[in-house]
Amino acid sequence: MKKVINSQAAPGAIGPYSQGIEAGGMVFVSGQLPIDAATGIMAEGAEAQARQSLENIKHILAAAGLTMANVVKTTVFLADMSYFGDMNQVYATYFEGDFPARSAVAVKALPKDALVEIECIAVR
Repeated sequence: MKKVINSQAAPGAIGPYSQGIEAGGMVFVSGQLPIDAATGIMAEGAEAQARQSLENIKHILAAAGLTMANVVKTTVFLADMSYFGDMNQVYATYFEGDFPARSAVAVKALPKDALVEIECIAVR
């Protein structure tokens, strides 16, 4: 059985998908754009966008009763690999102890011309 996870503190889905889905003790968080849910404004710069994307993930995980410590895998999408260093510097501050497994890829483009989008998988 699956359960939809939704947080008003994170931006709503911009398409036919859920912010998160829980199934079998795992929570799958959809790619989070760096949009502030309160203002609807996208952060500027790769560092600020990475921070906002991770904050959005934190809000969705909190709605499921989880924290960043529950994250076992992330995927980072970058509009250009030159943003990797800025993203990585911020990313490292969101995890304590062992880091989750991660993939980071450069893509041709991201929705709304974002520079960074991050998704994750967490476990109970």
